[in-house]
Amino acid sequence: MLRKVWSHGLVVQRARELVAVIMTHQCTIATPAFPRAFSCIRSVILSPQLRPSSYAPPRSAATANMTTQDHHLEAIFTQKRLLRSKIKKDLRSMDPALRSHEDDAIQNLILEAPWFKSCKRLCAYISCSALREVDTSKVLQDVLQNAIKDGETQTTKKLYVPRVEDKNSHMRMLNISSMDDLIANSMNILEPAPVDANGNDREDVMLANEPVDLLLLPGLAFDKTGRRMGRGGGYYDTFLSKYQELARLRNWKQPLLIALSYSAQILEEGMIPVTPSDIFIDALVSPSGFIPISPVAQQICP
Repeated sequence: MLRKVWSHGLVVQRARELVAVIMTHQCTIATPAFPRAFSCIRSVILSPQLRPSSYAPPRSAATANMTTQDHHLEAIFTQKRLLRSKIKKDLRSMDPALRSHEDDAIQNLILEAPWFKSCKRLCAYISCSALREVDTSKVLQDVLQNAIKDGETQTTKKLYVPRVEDKNSHMRMLNISSMDDLIANSMNILEPAPVDANGNDREDVMLANEPVDLLLLPGLAFDKTGRRMGRGGGYYDTFLSKYQELARLRNWKQPLLIALSYSAQILEEGMIPVTPSDIFIDALVSPSGFIPISPVAQQICP
């Protein structure tokens, strides 16, 4: 008799009824009097094929919060991708004569600025025309040459330039003393060789005994609140975060973060989305002049 009652067909039917009850009421299932029979029922209840399509396992508050944050970050990354595409298009359509004029104007402003003349050690990017970055060749040449004025040699600035080490946002700033120290990487972008002509490792700014005063930064877009949007690799944000932490640990003065920008790259406030890892700049140098942003930059503004 029991064998007929607990036939497979009836088990499935009872299982479906139990599923409906469980999904609409919170309850505790007691241990049945017939373990083997209930074992069969439980296997059917837990079968994925018999779960309602809307079923989802319960989530903790922490998990739900993390999911919300992930969705928020993904939305920001999407906004950045779209904005990068627009700015790149604007830069491609920029008149070459206008670009050359703005390059000269920006570099002349830097070379005449008191904060540049007084700095002793700095990091600066090597501009790449293919990426349509603001030209830095005149600035770099000025830093590297020993200019003679009134028979006296000016104080030589110490220069560190970027070298990309991998695709995981790892970038180092290495010391160079000549433009001949640069070699083209796989993307045809000039960067320092890891060793000098004598086979010695170049000095890494993270291992230097003295701090840098200034960093000249590239980027795709900026605003006048200090937001900077790069090309998406995270190399500069990662490096800047590490160097700022190093300066805090060694009780050094934080370096001045100044970005170089064409007029078309300066956007209205709020247009550039940011994430917690984005580093804000202190000032901008555009063709129209020096734009101080942070309190420190406002103090040095002539």
